[in-house]
Amino acid sequence: MTYQLSADDCDPDDIIERLGATGCDDALVGIGRPGRLALDFTRERESAQAAVRSAIDDVRRAVPTAMLIEAAPDFVGLSDIAEIAGVSRQAMRKLMLTHPSDFPPPVHEGALAIWHLAEVLDWLKARGRYRIEPELLETAFMTLELNLARDRGRAARRHVEQQPTMAS
Repeated sequence: MTYQLSADDCDPDDIIERLGATGCDDALVGIGRPGRLALDFTRERESAQAAVRSAIDDVRRAVPTAMLIEAAPDFVGLSDIAEIAGVSRQAMRKLMLTHPSDFPPPVHEGALAIWHLAEVLDWLKARGRYRIEPELLETAFMTLELNLARDRGRAARRHVEQQPTMAS
C-alpha cells in the first residue's frame, strides 16, 4: 500500500515507531520518497479481505492523516501479467491479441497499457490453462475494490467541492 503523508506528519522515525506499536510489524516500510509511505505487508488472516482491512485499520491508527494512494496488487502491465501466469511477455501479448473481444480491457491504453490484475487473473483462470493462486486472486480483487472505493470517494469530494453554494 502506498500512502501520501501530510506535511505535519512526515517524520520517518516517528512513523515507523507508531506503525510498530499498532501492529504493523509484519510490513516492510519504505520511506525513501518524501511525503510518501510504502508498506508491503505479509499479513495472514482467514481471508485476503480480513488481512487487507486489518492492515488498513492499523495504518489508520498509526498515521491517521495519511491518505491511501494505491493498494497493490492491482495495476499491472503485460510483463507483470506474463510473469504471474508463468509465460513470456510475447506469449501473453499474443494471447491478448488473439482474443480482442473477451480479453479484459485495460484501465489505461497508451504507450504502456495497464490492467486490473484481478480481471486478467479471473480471465486466465476461466480459460483453464493457467494455475492461478486462489490467495492472489482474492487479494487482487480486494485491492481492486479498495482502489475503486478510494476513487469514488475522491470523485464525490470533488463533486461536492465544485457545487455552487446557495445564496440566502
